[in-house]
Amino acid sequence: MKKSLILAFACTLLMGNAAFAQTQQETTYVEDPAQGYLMNSFSDNWFITAEGGVGIYFSKFDQHRNVWDRFMPAASIYAGKWFSPIAGMRLGASYFGTKGLSEVDAWARQDEPIVNGYYKQRFNHFGGVGDFMLNLTNWWCGYKPGRIYNATLYAGAGAYITFAKAYSDGESQGYKNAHDGVLAVRAGLINSFRVHPNWQVSLDLRYTAMNNHRDVDSYDCSIGSNVQAFLGVTYLFKKNEWAAPIVPVYPEPENCDALRARLASADARIADLEQQLRDCLNRPATVQEVNDAPLATIYYPINQYRLTRQDARVLKAVSYIMIDNSDKKYVITGYADNYTGTDEYNTRLRHNRANGVKNQLVKYGVSSSQLDATVDNNNLCDLGEKFVSLDRAVTIKEAK
Repeated sequence: MKKSLILAFACTLLMGNAAFAQTQQETTYVEDPAQGYLMNSFSDNWFITAEGGVGIYFSKFDQHRNVWDRFMPAASIYAGKWFSPIAGMRLGASYFGTKGLSEVDAWARQDEPIVNGYYKQRFNHFGGVGDFMLNLTNWWCGYKPGRIYNATLYAGAGAYITFAKAYSDGESQGYKNAHDGVLAVRAGLINSFRVHPNWQVSLDLRYTAMNNHRDVDSYDCSIGSNVQAFLGVTYLFKKNEWAAPIVPVYPEPENCDALRARLASADARIADLEQQLRDCLNRPATVQEVNDAPLATIYYPINQYRLTRQDARVLKAVSYIMIDNSDKKYVITGYADNYTGTDEYNTRLRHNRANGVKNQLVKYGVSSSQLDATVDNNNLCDLGEKFVSLDRAVTIKEAK
C-alpha cells in the first residue's frame, strides 16, 4: 500500500511537469488518416452514373463473321452508395446489342446475306443489374481524401429481355420479344478520374457471360461472352468524403534542456522515495505491550445507576463468557465523574452502579464467587469537563 502511494506521488510529479510544459504552447487538433476513418450516415456517399460504349459478342459460330461487323452499342445508368471507402453497391438499368451467326434461321436477318452458310442475327438486350463494388486503390493504398484516380473492381448479375426483328415471308414485322429471362453474370474494372469534388469521369471495362439462346431450334444452350468498354460520368451527392479521427498534436517544447533537467530531478526524487520504502519495509518490527482492555464498559446518564435494556443485552452476552470460563474471576468497578455532585453522593452512586451490574450477571447465571464489585474514586477517562460523560461508567475486567 505504501509503495503504491509513493509511486502514485512520483507519477503525479512527472505528469505535472509534462502538463506544465505543454500548456506553455497551444495544442492543435488535426485529422489523422493513419487512425482509420469514421463511418458516415446512410444519407451520405450516394452517386449516380451514366455511361455509353461498345461491345463485341463471342459465341459458337461468330468467328466466321468479320470481327469489325460484330460491334454493337451499349449503355447503362446506375444509382449506388459507398458504405465505406472500400465497399459499395450499385443498381441500374442496362442495354447492349449483340451480333452473331447461327446454323438455323430463327430470328435471322433476312434482309442481310448469309455468311459462309450461317445466318446473321442481331439482338437488343434490356435488363436490370446489380453490382458489388470494391475500391482497390483505397484497399491497397489506404484512403486519401481528394484522390484523383481510383481503380474499382466489381461483380454482379442481371436479367434481360431480348428483342429482335421478326420476319414473315421475307417481310419485316418489326422488333418482337425474342427471349424472356436471359440471365447474365458480369465483372469489370472501373478506372475513375476525379475532375471536381462532385464529378468523376471513368473508363469501365466489362466482361459479361450470358446463356446463349440464338440457336433454340438446334437446342444450343451454350454460354455467350460479351466484352464491353464504356465511357461514363458520375455525380457524387452531398457528403462524399470520409472523415478521419481527430487527434491532438502537441508542439515540441521550446526548452528541451530544461525539460530534461526537470525529468532528471523527478527521477532522482522517485529513486529517493523507493529507497525510503525499502528502508521502511526492512525495519524490524517492535512489540509494544498494551494494557488489557475491559471485557465490557457500561455508560450511564448523570445521576443514574439503573440498567437499560441495551445494557442488559450486553451483560447477557458477557455472562456467556463468564459461565464458559468458570475458573476465572472478574472485577466490576463503578465510576462517577468528579465534576458534578458531592463526594458522598458520588461514592454511593459508584457502589449502586457496580452492584447493579453484579446482580444482573448473577441473575443471568454467573456465580457470585466469580465477581468482585468495587469502586474507583478517580475519573475513568479524565479528559476534562467536555467529556465528563465518559467518566460515568462501570468496567468489567478479568482479575489478575
